[in-house]
Amino acid sequence: MTSRQVFPPLSLVASGLVCGRGSMALTRELDFSVTAGRCLLLRGANGSGKTTLLLTLAGVVAPLDGLFALEGANAEAGPSLHYCGHRNAIKPRLTVAENLGFWAAVNGATGMPVDEALEQVGLGQLGDLDAGYLSAGQSRRLALARPLVSLRPLWLLDEPTAALDTEGHDLVTRLLDRHLDMGGLAIAATHDPITLPDPARMETMVLGARP
Repeated sequence: MTSRQVFPPLSLVASGLVCGRGSMALTRELDFSVTAGRCLLLRGANGSGKTTLLLTLAGVVAPLDGLFALEGANAEAGPSLHYCGHRNAIKPRLTVAENLGFWAAVNGATGMPVDEALEQVGLGQLGDLDAGYLSAGQSRRLALARPLVSLRPLWLLDEPTAALDTEGHDLVTRLLDRHLDMGGLAIAATHDPITLPDPARMETMVLGARP
């Protein structure tokens, strides 16, 4: 353990997992594990099942076959994951701070205060602005602030760097690295390169469309 570790040791383990929509399978049988302090990158062409795999792990879509489990999780400790999809889920008529405050109230204000989280993602001066005026990149930064205000060990990220500039890409790296330092684990589907300071903390799994 490190001095920053706040999560118990957890592992996400999948065996023979097949993901799809309806009765159509999008992945082969998948066997993988992600342990505390590590990140799994999902690569593959459009339609190869990256988003569907994340939705399956989030409990939104039922698996077609196989099993997966977050081992070591305590049900009494509450929800264990954040799913950050490619849509930012922002209410345009609420301010930036109100949007993030809403998510803190829904998910539990167990992490940073709203103002501090906005500073972390580069939106510290925009808290009073209606979120509808944010650019696409700023909207993505606001979505990335949600896991900061509510601590949960497993992050499921769908294209976390979408619409972000170079500084935004660096932000994703810092947020991931900090989360792994705390004993968290992450799975990220992305077409963009993501490199952590310690490459040994990251693995890649390539998904291929089934014939």
